[in-house]
Amino acid sequence: MSYKQVAEIAGRANAQRAVGTILSKNTDPKVPCHRVIRSDGKLGGYNSINGPSKKELLLKEGFLIK
Repeated sequence: MSYKQVAEIAGRANAQRAVGTILSKNTDPKVPCHRVIRSDGKLGGYNSINGPSKKELLLKEGFLIK
């Protein structure tokens, strides 16, 4: 899903930047933030600790926390 799609599902179609901000502050590893990407298909950020390279690795491995 894209940040925009998440915002639309939340009922705030133009709040994609807010979605990104919220996800960037997430510390719960059970929330799969790495699965949200930009509308243009680029990865976007992941979080300040791990960065985009970690996000790319998680997506390539099909990482899923149970």
